[in-house]
Amino acid sequence: MGELASALDSLAADDLKPMSGPQLLDRLGELLVVQNRLAAEVIRTVRECELTQAAGYDGLKTMQSWLRGHGRLSSAAASRMVHSGRALEHLPAVAAGFAAGEVTAEQVAVIAPIAAAEKLAAAADRDVDVAAVERDLSAVAATAPHDELQDVVKVYLAALDPDGPEPDPTEGRRLSIGKHADGRISGRFDLDAVGGEKLQAALESIVQAVRPERDTRTRAQQQADALVQLADNALASGQLPSLRTVKPQVIVTIPLEDLVDPSTGPGAATTGFGAVLSAARARWVACDAGITRVVLDPDGVPLDYGRTKRLVTAGLRKAVEIRDRHCVFAGCSAPSHWCDVHHVAEWLADQGETSLQNSALLCERHHTKVHHGFRVERPPDGRWRTYRPDDTEIIIGPRL
Repeated sequence: MGELASALDSLAADDLKPMSGPQLLDRLGELLVVQNRLAAEVIRTVRECELTQAAGYDGLKTMQSWLRGHGRLSSAAASRMVHSGRALEHLPAVAAGFAAGEVTAEQVAVIAPIAAAEKLAAAADRDVDVAAVERDLSAVAATAPHDELQDVVKVYLAALDPDGPEPDPTEGRRLSIGKHADGRISGRFDLDAVGGEKLQAALESIVQAVRPERDTRTRAQQQADALVQLADNALASGQLPSLRTVKPQVIVTIPLEDLVDPSTGPGAATTGFGAVLSAARARWVACDAGITRVVLDPDGVPLDYGRTKRLVTAGLRKAVEIRDRHCVFAGCSAPSHWCDVHHVAEWLADQGETSLQNSALLCERHHTKVHHGFRVERPPDGRWRTYRPDDTEIIIGPRL
């Protein structure tokens, strides 16, 4: 690893400005091959970590969750990496091309479905030579555009079961959401024909109901506005399931002086899911909202709700959510509505108070973990720290 880091340092020191176009392209081509080879080693290691249940050492259940927390990958990227590792055990030709740098990680993810247990069983029932198919797909991946590989894989999978039973349409539904630095979100979804028809009918009803004169919005903008309006309608109806005994709602936290100040106030407010808003946008949200007053100390921490009762009050829970925002266990970012409020010093055994100072947000899995040897602490610097049963701290990032 030290040699690899040194090689990367050397590459980073290269001055690219004097290089000509052909030189730069040659360099880029070689780097892409190296990138593929490095990705192959990462996925091979992820698979071995999964087989040995290494994530449990850091208090996590799966490698997906470890990659999200410690590797800071998106849910989609972490899942793709784990599934690719599993598939490559059944795809030796693809694995060899990947290790040689001829196949990309994206291409591996495209080919991986042919190695699913049900697909392998279907191939065996039809006497399909999966090894030959896999070699052909590896060759396509190494020589053809990405879209062409996708088409070939689709044709193969469709041919495996042309007359089989109608599949469950819900099994293929997917929705992934990514958050940008400025709080915006983007994503992609895949719906079956019926589910897609329902969504389009709901959006179109709102689009057609709101058609002001001289509307300059594009079709895409109209549908995006309709989607937000659909969420507004659902939240306002009060019919959505509760989140930890509380009806789902949009939560915006902003200092009182910024709320009443007429200036724009960039970066003055935060939302429940972590977006940062200007004071002006927060005031816009507050035009149709209930306002809860929470008094903070000079360091921005909600003042203690010291209690003698064990059960956490709604006010205390809100204060803990404002402070912690998500599960505080290292490597976990489960949102507040997935979390319990944990007594850091146990209420009964350690005579711990039901207070803000003695409370921590923990998702169900990690709430269980801290009652079975792990522990969380919040020292005076305000940063939560997590310790294993052997008292070693779980550190996020490279282990230097």
